[in-house]
Amino acid sequence: MNNKVFVGSLSFNTDNQSLSAYFAQVGTVTSANIIMDKMTGKSKGFGFVEFSSDAEAQAAVDKLNNTELDGRTIFVDIAQPKREGGNDNRGGGFRGGDRR
Repeated sequence: MNNKVFVGSLSFNTDNQSLSAYFAQVGTVTSANIIMDKMTGKSKGFGFVEFSSDAEAQAAVDKLNNTELDGRTIFVDIAQPKREGGNDNRGGGFRGGDRR
């Protein structure tokens, strides 16, 4: 089903390599990616870790959620599928009607 986990509340000092190494204690990590801010190039404080199996991803949630990495208590959960179209319907912009 889903062999990828979401990791939140990451330290800004955590990098892809240390994230991968930390999660390797529960399974075979196929990728670890911290999401970076496009404007500043700095970590947004969350990322994703992909495992070779669904069971390993579930083990990561069970064993590593609410544990400490680089001085921060991290949040780990099964990643939700990306929404199609890339628009989260966050609003903004003129929606019609009278602007008087």
